[in-house]
Amino acid sequence: MAAPASYRPRPGEIPTEPGVYRFRDQHGRVIYVGKARSLRSRLSSYFQDLSALHPRTRQMVTSGASVEWTVVRNEVEALQLEYSWIKEFDPRFNVKYRDDKSYPYLAVTLGEEFPRAQVMRGAKRPGTRYFGPYTHAWAIRETLDTLLRVFPLRTCSRGVFRRAEQSGRPCLLGYIDKCSAPCVGRVTPEEHRAVAEDFCDFMAGDTARFVRDLETRMRAASQDLDFETAARMRDDVGALRRALERSAVVLPDSTDADVYALADDELEVAVQVFHVRGGRIRGQRGWVSEKGAEDLGSIVEHLLQQVYGGERGEDVPREVLVPVEPTDVEDLEKWLAGIRGSRVSVRVPQRGDKRILMQTVARNAQQALARHKVARSGDLTLRSQALQELQDVLELEDAPLRIESFDISHVQGTDVVGSMVVFEDGLPRKSEYRRFIVRQGTADDTAAMHEVLTRRFRHLVQAPGEEEGGGDTKFRYPPNLVVVDGGLPQVNAAQTALLEVGVADVTVIGLAKRLEEVWLPGQDFPVVLPRTSEGLYLLQRVRDEAHRFANTFHRQRRSRSMTVSQLDGIPGLGPARQQALLARFGSVKALRRVTAEELVEVPGIGPAVAAAVIARLQGAEEALAVNLSTGEVLD
Repeated sequence: MAAPASYRPRPGEIPTEPGVYRFRDQHGRVIYVGKARSLRSRLSSYFQDLSALHPRTRQMVTSGASVEWTVVRNEVEALQLEYSWIKEFDPRFNVKYRDDKSYPYLAVTLGEEFPRAQVMRGAKRPGTRYFGPYTHAWAIRETLDTLLRVFPLRTCSRGVFRRAEQSGRPCLLGYIDKCSAPCVGRVTPEEHRAVAEDFCDFMAGDTARFVRDLETRMRAASQDLDFETAARMRDDVGALRRALERSAVVLPDSTDADVYALADDELEVAVQVFHVRGGRIRGQRGWVSEKGAEDLGSIVEHLLQQVYGGERGEDVPREVLVPVEPTDVEDLEKWLAGIRGSRVSVRVPQRGDKRILMQTVARNAQQALARHKVARSGDLTLRSQALQELQDVLELEDAPLRIESFDISHVQGTDVVGSMVVFEDGLPRKSEYRRFIVRQGTADDTAAMHEVLTRRFRHLVQAPGEEEGGGDTKFRYPPNLVVVDGGLPQVNAAQTALLEVGVADVTVIGLAKRLEEVWLPGQDFPVVLPRTSEGLYLLQRVRDEAHRFANTFHRQRRSRSMTVSQLDGIPGLGPARQQALLARFGSVKALRRVTAEELVEVPGIGPAVAAAVIARLQGAEEALAVNLSTGEVLD
């Protein structure tokens, strides 16, 4: 790896105009492509102190050996050039937001003499009308099978068409009236093309016209007593309605929009998009990608750039609805308008049906990210790889088969609690989770962590039977690795706590949330794991689980403390009598100023209960002995 200072250009050499830059490694391969409104400002940010850079950015600049740039006239040209270079060089440090699978489309080959409807993937072909994309190919075939009885256009391959043409016999679809059989001359090329164009109009959203036409013909046939034809028309109307039901109406008929939503964590981002055409959801797709070092605005900008960069004009909708406004939204709209040939609006929906649809897409993205994380954590191979990586990076004697993670939660030093979660073989062991009420009640996280770890690891050095009440035998199983949430101060405090109780053979690390750095006790510099590391992913899951468990316990404690009254626990004072007192005097604070004689004036409050209330609220130093049957205060 080269030191960034070895190839850093002089600031005066870098132009201030907009442009696109490329980082190359020692072998001349392009490893990163980016754009900037001011090349000098952007490139200078890469050559600052390495400790201030995001881990992924730090890895990129240390992997590079040279940087070059190209000046362009404006930001729109920079967008176009950046997209072209990313497609050409496929740089390793540019995040890929599209999955490697092309989505299927329903395509009608209008460029052929006899147009054909079929499932197509890959690059768009001239002379072909596309509808979609769809999530699954079977959804296209199901829709097509329903509509062929109304629009009997050709679906067979060129070879099947030629064999039928030579034999003079149509295929099965021709016999069951799901194809107009142009191969044997049942219809002319012009008639078949008209069927194909009607099918395209229906798929494009002009649905009401065809339904009305069939209903009119059905009623006319019924009036002419041609009930067989009327029944066939009725079934055709039903087929059209079933096809329409598969595409839910969510927006006005004139709306063409792509609705995007993101769900992210520190490492990955899940993308979901609904394609709305003619007010109906025509397709849905989604994928999960590595997040990188960008903020959500930059992620949205590059996402749209990569999604629409290779599309034809008709595939770019009039509206693109996004969860966060892109970094350079005006430039992005100009670029998309250049592809579409007309104005494109990129905006964040604020209210109404579009906002509601955005929330639906967001739920899909969150579920997709959760499914991805569950599938990833459940993969035995990946778990084994993660444990092996941690063993190698942390120089452990054995793989960390048992990992314990601790976290502290409080609000300004009140209701301070701690959590302990356990992962065995890379999976959570929830039966061994533990919760701690911090007795010191301090806002100092390091002091609270010291107490929690001391109480937990004291069990490892005590002889059997020394624990109070026989002890927790599960506590006596030592971990291979302890993870605390935080940086060097938290790690040092945790190490001190273990050494004070006599535990010196357990490795302690800290995972800092902002940059996902791994800190070891007494080390001046952290260990930086690659963003794609399975070991880092496991540590993140362990840390986040401890954080979730601590926050849940803290919320329970805080809500309980907020609902407990000073009147609780007074003998003879139940909920009804408490309500009577508060209704009469207004508050507990007012009750502290009243006398016993005033209390007994409240219905249901006798001398004994009044004396007990006075003793509790007014802080009597000596407990009063009261005869509950007579109310007499005893000496």
